[in-house]
Amino acid sequence: MDNHNTANAPKYSVGIDLGTTHCVLSYLDTSSEDANVEVMAIAQLTAPGTVESKPQLGSFLYQPHEHEMNPAARVLPWSSEPKALVGAIARNLGAKTPIRLVASAKSWLCHAGVNRRDAFLPAGSPEDVEKISPLHATQCYLEHLKEAWNHSHPNHPLAEQDVTITVPASFDPAARDLTAEAARNIGLEHLTLLEEPQAALYNWIDNSNDQWREQVSVGDIVLVVDIGGGTTDLSLVEVTEHQGNLTLNRIAVGEHILLGGDNMDLALAYRLKMKLAQEGKELQPWQVQAMTHACRDAKEALLNDAELMSVPIVVPSRSSKLLGSTLKTELTQEEVQQTLVDGFFPKVAVTDHPVQRNRGALTQMGLPYAQDAGITRHIAAFLSKQANALDGENSQADFNPFASMPGMGDIQASSANFIKPTAILFNGGVLKSALLAARLEETINEWLIDANSEMAQRLTGVDLDLAVASGASYYGAVRRGQGVRIRGGIASSYYVGIESAMPAIPGMAPPLEALCVAPFGMEEGSSVDVPSQEFGLIIGRPVNFQFFGSNVRRDDLAGTHLDHWGPDELEELPEIQVTLPACDGRREGEVVPVTLASRVTELGTLYLEAIAADNGQKWHVEFDVRDDANKDSLQNALA
Repeated sequence: MDNHNTANAPKYSVGIDLGTTHCVLSYLDTSSEDANVEVMAIAQLTAPGTVESKPQLGSFLYQPHEHEMNPAARVLPWSSEPKALVGAIARNLGAKTPIRLVASAKSWLCHAGVNRRDAFLPAGSPEDVEKISPLHATQCYLEHLKEAWNHSHPNHPLAEQDVTITVPASFDPAARDLTAEAARNIGLEHLTLLEEPQAALYNWIDNSNDQWREQVSVGDIVLVVDIGGGTTDLSLVEVTEHQGNLTLNRIAVGEHILLGGDNMDLALAYRLKMKLAQEGKELQPWQVQAMTHACRDAKEALLNDAELMSVPIVVPSRSSKLLGSTLKTELTQEEVQQTLVDGFFPKVAVTDHPVQRNRGALTQMGLPYAQDAGITRHIAAFLSKQANALDGENSQADFNPFASMPGMGDIQASSANFIKPTAILFNGGVLKSALLAARLEETINEWLIDANSEMAQRLTGVDLDLAVASGASYYGAVRRGQGVRIRGGIASSYYVGIESAMPAIPGMAPPLEALCVAPFGMEEGSSVDVPSQEFGLIIGRPVNFQFFGSNVRRDDLAGTHLDHWGPDELEELPEIQVTLPACDGRREGEVVPVTLASRVTELGTLYLEAIAADNGQKWHVEFDVRDDANKDSLQNALA
């Protein structure tokens, strides 16, 4: 127990990794110069009536039947009536009854195709199963972490500490804001959000004991590959020099790729389904779902122990003759290696990119999983796309995209069809497997060798399960001026749509132009005026604000006006539908001449400000892309 007195300043920098399949909490005692980052063991139910402390809290929530568990079997050290069954017990019970298990809430939280405040999880479950929203599930995981922390540190409650929560680098402002909202809902106000690949890199720096400068040098490009339970997250960090000191600058992030350990578990389950079908045993969809959870545990055991030849798999049954009808099979080391290595990490050329197949006209409303399971193809596409993005207005034939990078100008343009990392940092539970990590490293290095480049060195010294949370704690010290800060700002450029002024044409909407309101790399907590001509803002009537994002147009400044763009340059984001208030004598439908300014908050949320040219009246557009179209996300304020 912690018996220190509460001080005015937060005693601890706390890092929370809200992973798709696991949550981790780490902390650093900022009052001690000699303190190291520590991971807190999280007390949780592992079975009815059994409490254990583990370094990870499973990101699972189980909705039991009202008569399924005795209330006495749910007791936690800090509560006799916990608000939710989360963690190990949820994963264990859900493996037997998957229709009651909430999983992948983080993936749903960033899915713009659904209302993330609506209660619909577990997705596809019967009506008698209580539903919760992705936002509320996230809140439940944070609530458990908060209560576990407060139980261990009663004199230093979590709400009074500096808390850093990690999010994928590819999270858009909406998903970031929802994550922050879940934290605020449980009372966490001293909050910062940090990109997960940056957190992993911070952990590597912290663990190197100031030796990191001996492993990388000016001009190096570090590729961070984070393959977790639900996502593959990619970032590029450049090593530069500032006033004689090595500095790190995040220069690119990948798209949000829903591809990770969950996909692998499902692939193994379907392989076993086909094996059972050949024996004349057909499985129902719910049995395949249950077997998927069993495959997760078997996969981890087989990948981490090369001498283990097979793991038995029991397929549950609902028959009254339970023992007689239960199916048994096994997952072998060979099946795991064939399915995962060749299926998810195929040896491909750097020019082989994800394949998009034609989709059926109707599809179930589910998560937008990546269509191509080849992670190596997604990495090849990312590296190629980022090289092309540096071209600006120059043609690929005569422009060297590395010329602006320190130490990279001597690479010939003819070979520069992808950005060539000089170092690789792996993170995420999937890459704990030496087999999968070796295949991925080998494939990337073959691309580099074929391009007459040096092989990339692998940066080691991180615990792939705990690095993100630990790096988040270290980042708290960095924010106090201790340690090395990775520069980067926002990971995309953001644009607002401008309707073109043109005569009406039957059957054709006016073409849309785009105005850059927040450039790539704009620092959190900063603001910028958007230099451009005045625009007409329609007030008093329903209007749509259309936003776009781009992680390849890194050179556009605030005020850059685009009347055309390539198909892969801008990504359309969910529009905001609102009615701007007409006040101060203004009429409904009036078109007010305005100029624009923007601000990025510390949490990475974008605010767009429209300022009336005549009297300075302001409208603030909060770009959190709220799901509720009827919620007014624009505020009116008088200057």
